[in-house]
Amino acid sequence: MARHIVAAVDEIPPGGRKLVEADGKKIVVFNLGGEFFALLDRCPHQGSALSGGILCGLTLSDEPGRYHFSRAGEMLRCPWHNWEFDIRTGKSWFDPRRTKVRAFPAHVELGKSLVEGPYQAETFPVKVEAEYVVVEV
Repeated sequence: MARHIVAAVDEIPPGGRKLVEADGKKIVVFNLGGEFFALLDRCPHQGSALSGGILCGLTLSDEPGRYHFSRAGEMLRCPWHNWEFDIRTGKSWFDPRRTKVRAFPAHVELGKSLVEGPYQAETFPVKVEAEYVVVEV
């Protein structure tokens, strides 16, 4: 799996998301309290763009009239038919074994660790003489 730098950390604030493209795939990157998660921007039901979905939480009930709300902002609701997916895993809430959105590993790396890579740009010495820029080739 190839690595792609898709955003600076401050471009995706906590609770935010950003739609990016990598290897021809549209991917939504989410920031959940400083942890980053990435999901394919396509609902497995009928292909809606999940990047337009609503962030919600999990509401459970152990008896009638009693509700417990948790995981605020960690569930994503498809904008077309309200199917809900766990942002951390991509699994659907209604059938997590069979229905899920493709999840991609996402993490933060320091910029200085990304400077060195397999590709090297060819450089040329440059100097300014009066009002002219001269490139030595």
